[in-house]
Amino acid sequence: MTVNGSDDVLLVHGGTPLSGEIRVRGAKNLVPKAMVAALLGSGPSRLRNVPDIRDVRVVRGLLQLHGVTVRPGDEPGELVMDPTNVESANVADIDAHAGSSRIPILFCGPLLHRIGHAFIPGLGGCDIGGRPIDFHFEVLRQFGAKIEKREDGQYLEAPRRLRGTKIRLPYPSVGATEQVLLTAVLAEGVTELSNAAIEPEIEDLICVLQKMGSIIAMDTDRTIRITGVDSLGGYTHKALPDRLEAASWASAALATEGDIYVRGAQQRSMMTFLNTYRKVGGAFEIDDEGIRFWHPGGQLKSIALETDVHPGFQTDWQQPLVVALTQATGLSIIHETVYESRLGFTSALNQMGAHIQLYRECLGGSNCRFGQRNFLHSAVVSGPTKLQGADLVIPDLRGGFSYLIAALAAQGTSRVHGIDLINRGYENFMEKLMELGAKVELPGKALG
Repeated sequence: MTVNGSDDVLLVHGGTPLSGEIRVRGAKNLVPKAMVAALLGSGPSRLRNVPDIRDVRVVRGLLQLHGVTVRPGDEPGELVMDPTNVESANVADIDAHAGSSRIPILFCGPLLHRIGHAFIPGLGGCDIGGRPIDFHFEVLRQFGAKIEKREDGQYLEAPRRLRGTKIRLPYPSVGATEQVLLTAVLAEGVTELSNAAIEPEIEDLICVLQKMGSIIAMDTDRTIRITGVDSLGGYTHKALPDRLEAASWASAALATEGDIYVRGAQQRSMMTFLNTYRKVGGAFEIDDEGIRFWHPGGQLKSIALETDVHPGFQTDWQQPLVVALTQATGLSIIHETVYESRLGFTSALNQMGAHIQLYRECLGGSNCRFGQRNFLHSAVVSGPTKLQGADLVIPDLRGGFSYLIAALAAQGTSRVHGIDLINRGYENFMEKLMELGAKVELPGKALG
């Protein structure tokens, strides 16, 4: 990746336990999608607990390009979105957002319903494996959309009202499930989605859509049935807290032998993570306002871990926890079944002194769809190992935060390049680091 100046580099002086309190707000994997849902309404929507992250700013800009009025609400972290005057946006203006987020693909359904057409530029996002957008377009075709591939992106039209359809996902993809939900709610007739993702953020998006007037039923077999309605209103909703950020800070407490109270963290959406955290040897204490995570002393224990879609162990929890597992005694086995390239970040950990070996085979669990496809998607972590400071270039959002944890746990100073990528999903992470006593600085400008 390209490093743009010293503002995108963080010097981390490791070896200090993180200790103190931070707060997590609304989930990155819900809030931008709930903002897109506001496009479907005939009146204003009010979303609370909104984090100040780049993905939110990208969606806010895209909404405003399409004539949606977006303003702060009455309380911090509140947005009011009025889609009364939705209109076409200038292609060049939309294209300016290309590469900064994958969210634009989710504008398709709502825009087809509201103005009959949509333009989607090339898409970006973290490089952690294949997340093909072709399936999104195929879904939209099944609803009746006409799609024309152009040099600068995809142009979509809906000559007549979109119609409900039957869709079975080959894999319970979160993005594809969101696409179907945002398109089906105003389509004519019933849409049946099989093998759907059922993450807490999906359920929260369904809550948003139901508040707007949608009819959506979730069965126990990953089937979602959406009965299309003629119109939707606005909503008032408080976004569920970010369980992925909460787990990242929990892993930071474990790796640095620290003690962090994460205000806003909720037990219900983190139960699978909490069980694994306890097996490794981490301690936690839950109250009505959040969860305290800490290293209780003594040796951490090695584990066998397999990522999976919800309610399994989330892939976004894996990378930060792997850093803590470098400090566990024995051999830990990690089997990544969600993204085929998510373990690539471990090469930098080895550079810091970790002992991590990658394998193409499915280790420590069931066979998965990557097992016969030559992907390095399993890892064996041998520990404990002392980590040393190093020069690190952030590869993706969760991998980036994992590098930050490793640098904080290491002896000596690390230069972490590309820290701006962390802003995509971690609100005010620099301020939070300082609140927890981390010794970090921007070159030429001390932070803490």
